[in-house]
Amino acid sequence: MTPPPDSGSGADARHERILILDFGSQVTQLIARRLRESGVYCEIWPFNAAPEARIRAFDPKGIILSGGPASVTEGESPRAPDYVFAAGLPVLGICYGQQTMCAQLGGQVEGSDHREFGRAFVDVTGDSLLTRDVWHKGAREQVWMSHGDRVTRLPDGFRVVATSEGAPFAAIADDARRFYGVQFHPEVVHTPHGAQLLRNFTHLVCGMRGDWTMGAFRAEMIEKIRAQVGKGRVVCGLSGGVDSSVAAVLIHEAIGDQLTCIYVDHGLMRAGESEQVVATFRDRFNIRLVHRDASDLFLGQLSGVTDPEVKRKTIGRLFIEVFEEEQNRLGGADFLAQGTLYPDVIESVSATGGPSVTIKSHHNVGGLPEGMRMQLVEPLRELFKDEVRALGRELGIPEAIVGRHPFPGPGLAIRIPGEVTREKADLLRKVDTIFLEEIRSAGLYDAIWQAFAVLLPVRTVGVMGDGRTYDQACALRAVTSTDGMTADVYPFDMAFLSRVSNRIVNEVRGINRVTYDITSKPPGTIEWE
Repeated sequence: MTPPPDSGSGADARHERILILDFGSQVTQLIARRLRESGVYCEIWPFNAAPEARIRAFDPKGIILSGGPASVTEGESPRAPDYVFAAGLPVLGICYGQQTMCAQLGGQVEGSDHREFGRAFVDVTGDSLLTRDVWHKGAREQVWMSHGDRVTRLPDGFRVVATSEGAPFAAIADDARRFYGVQFHPEVVHTPHGAQLLRNFTHLVCGMRGDWTMGAFRAEMIEKIRAQVGKGRVVCGLSGGVDSSVAAVLIHEAIGDQLTCIYVDHGLMRAGESEQVVATFRDRFNIRLVHRDASDLFLGQLSGVTDPEVKRKTIGRLFIEVFEEEQNRLGGADFLAQGTLYPDVIESVSATGGPSVTIKSHHNVGGLPEGMRMQLVEPLRELFKDEVRALGRELGIPEAIVGRHPFPGPGLAIRIPGEVTREKADLLRKVDTIFLEEIRSAGLYDAIWQAFAVLLPVRTVGVMGDGRTYDQACALRAVTSTDGMTADVYPFDMAFLSRVSNRIVNEVRGINRVTYDITSKPPGTIEWE
């Protein structure tokens, strides 16, 4: 998720930046998302990978300490580097970050019998730069809490800005040192004014201009690609989705015909997708494209495989094998380009390098073999999905591609729980096509983050005409989201769902039952596997 300690920054040195030290919170990446929305470049580093020399080289305008699952009251709990508080930089501690800041500066933190999880309310008791023009003294404001411990004594120099029933020091300020702390999470949408509070920290407390834009990212990344690749040759794994399409066009703008895109049809794409990809990139963008139909290879290797992690890693391995075969036919290539995004890396790699749980391996992160001979070019690795869309528009990519719903690299394989076969994939394609047709007809496509169908590994009894059926069931899924890290179910009306269900059971032979998945993320993931 983060660069190694000796790597350079992802932003051009001319840009102001914020450093976020991660203590393992599941929502640390949302801090970065909120900062970028206000034009501030930032990076997330593990708390234990931030020596003084590295922080000095990064030259941040301020430091944010994230939340985390540990307890400050435990002897071996994480601590911020001492230099953070000695550097003369503004510091904002969030949840665990507030607690460790207070403990390290001479305050006290204790466990509490009154825990706060979810929506809560704070009473604003004072003014500060952090809350200026957002919260006003005497107001009662909604926030999102997730803590058991709480600060019980402030370090010298701090004063109270807001309190809650479970946190007497819900927001605190040391104006002289420009140290601030909040027990709640301003980065989540359930704190309605959280983004403005974070903007106050960056723009008022740290004095930043907010000079990071997609236009700047485009120009700087083109320079970085040229510097990394030199005169080498690059092959790009093109899926036709938003991520790989934007990556391909950006890399082509940087190095031209040094790039060859390889589109691997693994037999698990949606209906008509392969033809669309080939036509778009060869005809519109004039990018060199190799089209390889490897469906027999992929489906053969997936035969009998039911474990979702094994599926992903099998597909990742086969992608690389096919790429290497094709690059050998091309006379060799030095680099493999991918559309890896920030959430891909976050979900596949422990944020702190410790024992945190990997949610799932992404085919273009966790599934890569250690012995791969090509170096990786991943120009979108620091971006969230909506930032990639903004970059695509900056590059002039048609809205039909930029605005497409996300589609996973393993394709329909992870929408078929259990064994994947060609027959199942054909069946699911028909269901998926009907669902998306109805969504577009209803004018709902752009209001939904992602919509798809899942072929369930169960058979159910049904009645069609005068006969009994014993066919398969499918699930429909549609969610809203801003960055893919959290998601809510899309609230279709029952008339819409009934219309879709009727079309599916009448037009797709082999399906006799349709369900709608109403699980949010968390606790579920967006995809089923």
